[in-house]
Amino acid sequence: MITVFGIPNCDTVKKARAWLTEHGIEHQFHDFKKQGVPEEALDRWLVVLGWERLVNRKGTTWRKLDDATRDQVADGVSARALMLDQPSVIKRPVVQWDGAGPASLTVGFDPAEWQRRA
Repeated sequence: MITVFGIPNCDTVKKARAWLTEHGIEHQFHDFKKQGVPEEALDRWLVVLGWERLVNRKGTTWRKLDDATRDQVADGVSARALMLDQPSVIKRPVVQWDGAGPASLTVGFDPAEWQRRA
């Protein structure tokens, strides 16, 4: 089963979920706001995707952080702590596709890439 991780009011998550539904692709949604960030999954994402790709430095949450907090995010450990504390700073959606291995994880919504997976 495909799992889409994110927050429901995120426009990109909405587009991604709508795309999956329109293409008849079953999926489940994991809401960071209600269910939190699954720590074991986050640890895997950090290994496979890297913290630089997961931290959304263009988003509102990042921009609202004070300079000292932003400056502390310098590696996987500090980024992990921030993502657990402020899930909205994670670039969305993170998708766990069917299967295993690095290719089974994506971050963000790319319709062309997703079409190849469908």
